[in-house]
Amino acid sequence: MEDMNPSDVGPGAKQHQITYRDGTHRVVYTTDIETPYPEGKLIVSRTDTEGTITHVNDAFVFMSGYEEHELIGQPHSLLRHPDMPAAAFQDLWDTVNSGAKWNGYVKNLRKDGGFYWVFATVIPNVRNGKTIGFSSVRRKPSRNKVNDAQKLYQTMLSA
Repeated sequence: MEDMNPSDVGPGAKQHQITYRDGTHRVVYTTDIETPYPEGKLIVSRTDTEGTITHVNDAFVFMSGYEEHELIGQPHSLLRHPDMPAAAFQDLWDTVNSGAKWNGYVKNLRKDGGFYWVFATVIPNVRNGKTIGFSSVRRKPSRNKVNDAQKLYQTMLSA
């Protein structure tokens, strides 16, 4: 996965380096611009067992700020915002790899450095008793739950 292109982000963006669970690093740029979750929409994606994006819907494309061809074949962690603690994603992976459904509040990074919050549900896709990938459906989050998640994630990041 490549570093973000600073020319895709507006002036005043902050630079961060994110370390992923496989030990790789990526430079990202963030702004304080939140894109509101669209009313009545579901954001849907599917990945393989390694988290590589294999399918996205139009709402995913719109909210991420990427084109579909920029998303397919990329790790889903392309959208990881530096305000999200690694432990949240470790919990996600531990849960879905055990065959269970995972739910949680996630702050996602847009291509333009902005962000959006979702309430995500991730489930394993099982065929003939074998997990072949994962599906994720994101819904509009409760603002109160987002506020709670922000506080929790800040505490986790500062620990």
